[in-house]
Amino acid sequence: MSEETAEKPTEKLVEEKPEEKPEEKAEEKVEKPEKVEKRKKGVFHHYKVEGEELKRLLPFCERCGPGYFMADHGDRYTCGHCGFTRYKPAEASG
Repeated sequence: MSEETAEKPTEKLVEEKPEEKPEEKAEEKVEKPEKVEKRKKGVFHHYKVEGEELKRLLPFCERCGPGYFMADHGDRYTCGHCGFTRYKPAEASG
């Protein structure tokens, strides 16, 4: 007769640790710079109403024609459709 050895499952005792809360650091309040107001998108921001007339705030592209506004990049105007760039005239100081 063969003896069957019954193996008892060994249970590992896991010590339960109480949940530790991470220590909160005392953060210094840093003043944030004021946010720059984003320019709103849409065609209605390309025009200004004066009385009963509409005034265009941005020029149309010379290649693409009416309906394609050029973006204002400070020292130049650029068409987003064809890539045409027109530089603004430099102001002469004096």
